[in-house]
Amino acid sequence: MNILVIHQNFPGQFKHLAPALAEAGHRVVALTCKVKEATGWRGVEVVPYALEGKNSPELHPWLTDFETKLMRGTSCLQEAAKLKANGFEPDVILAHPGWGESLFLKDVWPEARLGLYCELYHQATREFVAFDPEFPGTSPSTDAMRLRLKNLNNRLHEEIMDAGISPTRFQADTFPAHWRERITVAHDGIDTAAVRPNPDARLDLPDGSTVTRADEVITFINRNLEPYRGYHIFMRALPDILRRRPDARVVMIGGDEVSYGRRPPGSKSWKQIFIDEVRGQIPDADWARVHFLGRVPYSRFLAMMQVSRVHVYLTYPFVLSWSLIEAMAAECAIVASATTPVLEVLEDGKTGVLVDFFDRAGLTEQVCALLDDPARRAALGRAAREFAIAQYDLKTVCLPRQIDWVTRLAQTTPRPPVT
Repeated sequence: MNILVIHQNFPGQFKHLAPALAEAGHRVVALTCKVKEATGWRGVEVVPYALEGKNSPELHPWLTDFETKLMRGTSCLQEAAKLKANGFEPDVILAHPGWGESLFLKDVWPEARLGLYCELYHQATREFVAFDPEFPGTSPSTDAMRLRLKNLNNRLHEEIMDAGISPTRFQADTFPAHWRERITVAHDGIDTAAVRPNPDARLDLPDGSTVTRADEVITFINRNLEPYRGYHIFMRALPDILRRRPDARVVMIGGDEVSYGRRPPGSKSWKQIFIDEVRGQIPDADWARVHFLGRVPYSRFLAMMQVSRVHVYLTYPFVLSWSLIEAMAAECAIVASATTPVLEVLEDGKTGVLVDFFDRAGLTEQVCALLDDPARRAALGRAAREFAIAQYDLKTVCLPRQIDWVTRLAQTTPRPPVT
């Protein structure tokens, strides 16, 4: 079978699936703007496409997002036409549609089956656009209308999608009901053989010291330190946590940019804004126990999880971070926000401890209570790992589900492009 994979940051969510399909004997070609020259990766032929065009300065701001996707779609279309001219005919196309690249591939190959990675359908409900009153939308009176237009890319893809896959039920359920019968829920998967507890783990810190499992380490991670992942809540809890835990080290991983939501006002990053807010409440000796690692290699991330005594995970109702399930696989004792995506994977009192997202005092209390209770930490960690293995293990659960999804996709009758 010929399989075409589309992802602007390949391999992205197809990191495990694409090479597994190649290993199974299929010809797998990936189309991406991430590389400049054709190359190979784990049995996959990686082909570049050049992004052409630029945004129109006078375009209505609500349409700028779609115009960018349109440019990616037409750029990808040109390279797809070249592949077709060279004789490549995919039986199946697997694409993350979020950047618009797959908009016109059915026009090139109408007989191909198109499977989409359905990450999120933008919602205009209060839970999504007004969850955190401290950070309202850019224009509350028109946010719902702007989000409807932001879904234009999703809606155009729905017309040509033969099947979809979502990593969590929460994400699948953001899509309209008439999509869901075509969406399979199958997580990207966690390699629980690699992400596991390690009693000998060590983590070197920026001040030259090293922490191990013998130390009291509190951990927190975001791709970028920002409100969508509760960074502001955690930072505001920090003065009390440090005061109550004089031996604790607080270790944070995350960049200074913005992955989700609004950009910060002015020139400061969200990271710096909330450091500045709480720094005056924290004595220098306590602040020396707070360590920002920035963005780190995966091995360093894993070591942080393995030395963690209590791991904190907070999120708006949004896409669930892989890091939460990785923390579960590493047998961390977790305190997390009781938001909808988290409730899908953590059970309060069994696999973790849940708190209201905005309850800083409750967060502090639960972190300190767990630090004082090694038996409870161990029980929560064991149960969390058992759940992660049973539901999210890459090799025994998730990858087989993904491969089965591709197999079933290949057997469907393709939906033609809509004119």
